[in-house]
Amino acid sequence: MWAWALLPAFLAVWGIVGLWLVFFMAVSNHSVDLREGFPYISVCGSYPPQSSVFSVVCNGCAFLVVWCSVIRYQQVRDLGDKCRHANLASLVLCLISSSALSLLGNFQITEWFVVHNVSALLAFCLGLVYFWLQLCLTLKAEPSVDRHWVAPLRALLCSFATLFLVNMLVLASKGLRSESAMSEWALAMTYFLLFGLFAVEFRHVDCFQVTVQKPLVNCFQVAGQKHAAGGKSYGRLIHDSTKDSLMV
Repeated sequence: MWAWALLPAFLAVWGIVGLWLVFFMAVSNHSVDLREGFPYISVCGSYPPQSSVFSVVCNGCAFLVVWCSVIRYQQVRDLGDKCRHANLASLVLCLISSSALSLLGNFQITEWFVVHNVSALLAFCLGLVYFWLQLCLTLKAEPSVDRHWVAPLRALLCSFATLFLVNMLVLASKGLRSESAMSEWALAMTYFLLFGLFAVEFRHVDCFQVTVQKPLVNCFQVAGQKHAAGGKSYGRLIHDSTKDSLMV
């Protein structure tokens, strides 16, 4: 169902527009001064009123990221699950990364420096590993009709993301904060483009199933039991717990 493609596309638009809105709010109310250098995303979102917008944007992104990662995990699984371990690892990494994204949005750098920076590092680094795993799944998992152009584009964006992340950390260690901040913004925009690229795969999704309990085959089975008091035969009694699942 092509409508599922709107989910990652909306995530990309939400994140890009939301962060730049925070930036323009910070510049317009003089929370940051561009004459002193280009600001980090966290600095832009540290002061009210844009700090509230920053939290909403990050929490919304975290929610949408979880949703997209679960659909992608189930899609790969339903198409044969050839790369089971890589698929599961990518899901776990994305869930941790999205949790870190929510934390950094709710604990601004001026309020809780350590928690914010650790969360940002987890979100960026684990997010990068997630996308590299997704590239592997694009190449090795069951068929993607658009693989011939999605894989090279995903590889290019992952390469840019890696370059921006390394550049951000190196420049920050050398005290070049403005240049490091530019790399951070470029890295965030690249991540949103990578999530938006899932729209290509999601347009082939008709529905997805989230299994919350494994099937218990013949969990309770009593054959030919007799009632102790009345002596009546109670045929075959089967309690079969089949998949308790959510179909969307």
